[in-house]
Amino acid sequence: MVKIDKFKNFKKYLYISLKVFLILAITAILTIGGLYLYAYLSPKIAIKTNGKFYIYDKDNALVYQGSSTSEWVNIEDISRHLKDAIISVEDKNFYKHQGFDYLRIARAMARNIKTNSLAEGASTISQQYVKNMYLTFDKKWSRKIEEALLTLELEVHYSKDEILEGYLNTINFGQGNYGIQDAALYYFNKSAKDLNLEESLILAGIPKSPGYYNPVSNYEKSIYRAKIVAETMVNNGYITEEDYKNLFKEKIEIHGKRDKNNLDTLMYYQDAVLQELNSLSNIPNSLIDAGGLKIYTTLDLEKQANLESAMKDNMKEDKTQIAAVYIDPTTGEINALIGGRNYSTSQYNRVTQSKRQVGSTMKPFLYYSALSNGLTMASTFRSEITTFNLSDDKTYSPSNFNNLYANKDITMAAALAYSDNIYAVKTHIFLGSDTLVDTMKTFGLKEELQSIPSLALGTKEINMLDYATAYTTLASGGYKRDIHLIRRVEDMNGNLLYEYKGTDELVLNYNNVFIINQMLKNAYNSDYIDYNSPTAINLKGRLTKEYAIKTGTTDNDHWVVGYNPDALLMVWTGDDQNAPVTGYAKITKNIWADAMENCLKDEENSWYETPRNVIGIPLNPITGTYATKGKSSMFYFVKGTEPQVYVSKDES
Repeated sequence: MVKIDKFKNFKKYLYISLKVFLILAITAILTIGGLYLYAYLSPKIAIKTNGKFYIYDKDNALVYQGSSTSEWVNIEDISRHLKDAIISVEDKNFYKHQGFDYLRIARAMARNIKTNSLAEGASTISQQYVKNMYLTFDKKWSRKIEEALLTLELEVHYSKDEILEGYLNTINFGQGNYGIQDAALYYFNKSAKDLNLEESLILAGIPKSPGYYNPVSNYEKSIYRAKIVAETMVNNGYITEEDYKNLFKEKIEIHGKRDKNNLDTLMYYQDAVLQELNSLSNIPNSLIDAGGLKIYTTLDLEKQANLESAMKDNMKEDKTQIAAVYIDPTTGEINALIGGRNYSTSQYNRVTQSKRQVGSTMKPFLYYSALSNGLTMASTFRSEITTFNLSDDKTYSPSNFNNLYANKDITMAAALAYSDNIYAVKTHIFLGSDTLVDTMKTFGLKEELQSIPSLALGTKEINMLDYATAYTTLASGGYKRDIHLIRRVEDMNGNLLYEYKGTDELVLNYNNVFIINQMLKNAYNSDYIDYNSPTAINLKGRLTKEYAIKTGTTDNDHWVVGYNPDALLMVWTGDDQNAPVTGYAKITKNIWADAMENCLKDEENSWYETPRNVIGIPLNPITGTYATKGKSSMFYFVKGTEPQVYVSKDES
């Protein structure tokens, strides 16, 4: 009797289970069917414009196309080897599924659960294509649902060949190559239809990690990845074991350059443009919504070439890196940008992504604060070995470069020319350490600074673009401007989506700005050669125009910032791992001088107009007293702050 009851209960549970299963199955089928019906009734996506972005320079000349060539490469004009390799390694069931490989998804989920990770994915080519057409790749559920619906729309409106064609024309093949035709021309100097098996394997391996597996950045790793792709082709029946054994017996020749705009550093500028594009709130998140974008930038190709040439002519064959940005202070436009020595070997953009100690380049801002609080060019502090007693029984003992001290009172002008650290810290403490923090905010710096004694010596790490904003305020005559790379953005039909509209704000006292800029000319003024020499005196014979210049050096960083009303150029050199670098103080100055002089070679000399309320008086550069004999240099004062007639004993 008990056995009969158990059997009846089992049949009951089985019946309920089957019923629930059928209900769930029918619900799933209806849901999936409904989604496909929704996708079918949705507007057709124009895939031959989606995912494209066109970048133009300041003269509206096209310099880059984000989806590769101006001509869309048809599927029949792409090598069969390449198509087979991509399908084999990325989505072997591409021609069998309807957008989602459910069996592959289940296997990936099982492996991820087993390994307690999310290491394995199961995106199909259709899904990847949808992602390629987005500018942002966030992982919000709303975005994932949107991508899933778009994948369905893609599948119901287009054939598999059309989807594969679109995918291969938009995928990232590294080194700034978006699309198979661009990649084939760049890496192998041939059309996509002429790629052989080995070349196709290399290209098919790149999308896994475009910066790591491309043959220009790392040839050996690219071949390693290509062989993995080849193994999948053997397993999926595209090539034989014999074909596999004969692969890569000889080194593959890599072309690795463009016939037009072939600059090693141009891609850093493009990456910075796309980063700025992503920050514009009124630009659609996806290129699908916009149907492609035209981005008109502030790029000056000649200045970019000058900057790259100066870098190559002066830098050693070592691991030292560089970052540089060239700005028009009258507009805030970034005309040239270098984020590293060579984009092929490192895509890390040190202008936009890194933060470095700025060293003594902080001092002009400190002395602007000093001028605003009653000090003058002729104000003196004693330059000597000093230990500062701080709160909480702490002490601070900065030192001058090469331990050179005047051991007497020196002027602010001399302290800035020599970059005297003792004078700077004394000024900083005299003003109150919060003063410099507040001043930097006025100049437009976004970085949060701490009011510590060493801030005057630039011990804080700051991003170069952020820092360049502050210097542009100084170079512009006191106007805070947003430095920028994008002038306007349009969709493919010419509809304006964004246009830069500057909001100039006068935030500085021009009298003091003028005086600071005059003081910074003393960085290469031979009148200041005394117990020490100005920090950029070696550039004196190379400069044909007037510049305000400030150098900065830490144990691991070398900076030169220089400007006049027409241009501001900021150059940094150093090691990515903060290892000390030697010999680069002079090299950095030479890079700055060569680039600046070449960029302005066709321009007239330009300098800041003297304010009516400022007067110039010749004084002794070191003591600030009236010079009746010996050296003298022009000191500038707001009327009423000039020193009384005084002649030192040494000059009487």
